[in-house]
Amino acid sequence: MHLARFPRKFVAHLPTPLERLDRLSAHLGGPEIWIKRDDCTGLSTGGNKTRKLEFLMAEAEEAGADTVMTQGATQSNHARQTAAFAARMGMACHILLEDRTGSNDPEYKFNGNVLLDRLHGATFETRGPGLDMNAELEAAAERLRSEGRKVYAIPGGGSNPTGALGYVNAAFEMLGQFNDAGLRIDHIVTATGSAGTQAGLVTGLKATNAGIPLLGYGVRAPKEKQEANVFALAEKTAGIIGAAGVVSRSDVVADCDHVGEGYGIPTEGCLEAIRLFAEFEGLLLDPVYSAKGAAGMIHDIRNGRWRDGRIVFLHTGGAAGLFGYRGALEG
Repeated sequence: MHLARFPRKFVAHLPTPLERLDRLSAHLGGPEIWIKRDDCTGLSTGGNKTRKLEFLMAEAEEAGADTVMTQGATQSNHARQTAAFAARMGMACHILLEDRTGSNDPEYKFNGNVLLDRLHGATFETRGPGLDMNAELEAAAERLRSEGRKVYAIPGGGSNPTGALGYVNAAFEMLGQFNDAGLRIDHIVTATGSAGTQAGLVTGLKATNAGIPLLGYGVRAPKEKQEANVFALAEKTAGIIGAAGVVSRSDVVADCDHVGEGYGIPTEGCLEAIRLFAEFEGLLLDPVYSAKGAAGMIHDIRNGRWRDGRIVFLHTGGAAGLFGYRGALEG
């Protein structure tokens, strides 16, 4: 678990704050809610991908890359943070953006994260829905390589064993904060999509024998597929840190009942969560990840899943995406 063995670019503002949400806790009448502020990682409005990119971009630099490529949905937080990290390092960035929602709203297609991608100097191509986007990414990378570019391709969400190291480290960081504050934590919850955040966290928590259960609220895939994706990545991540076998299949739990009509399409619960966090705590969630995770947590508190105790909600960031959803938020 000596993560200094792995190359890393120290860009994120760490440790991120751990804060108690007194007003939201009182409003919901359930357990004591704390929030881990990974919306405060610092790079281009912050977000969870910056932790992953510290390891991924260091690997790109060691490989001699002059261009990084990645892929994601139109309003991808990961794409925005990759573009910003590349700008910080003086690398070119090329992004494949997949239309997963079918929205023709100009705010969605050109504002929010898309605007920031452009400001960071990224170039991009678009793809329709239903394609194997990592295969599309590799084909596009090969095209650029044939033109003489030295390309490092990052999978969607930065979710491979190298990227997941960022959340192994986040688990260590959180445990230090809990211990220093004398906090006994009963559960950690977060949104889960491309699997890297949940896989890294569960690996770090199990490798340190933390005894804290982790629940991921899915934003895209059905439960069986999501849990399988997370477990497969957790196994690989545990292997590279020298803790093979530390994560069991039963340690990986996802609740995928709050996806709604699909990835990137807000639900009523998601929109309520955005308003509650904004109005009670002055915090901004995004409609794709953090708000669907918060919606699941709020639903479960109201239905007695946690009547008391202390839970931590990991905020994955993404508030820039709100500006692509003005119609849904004002409707």
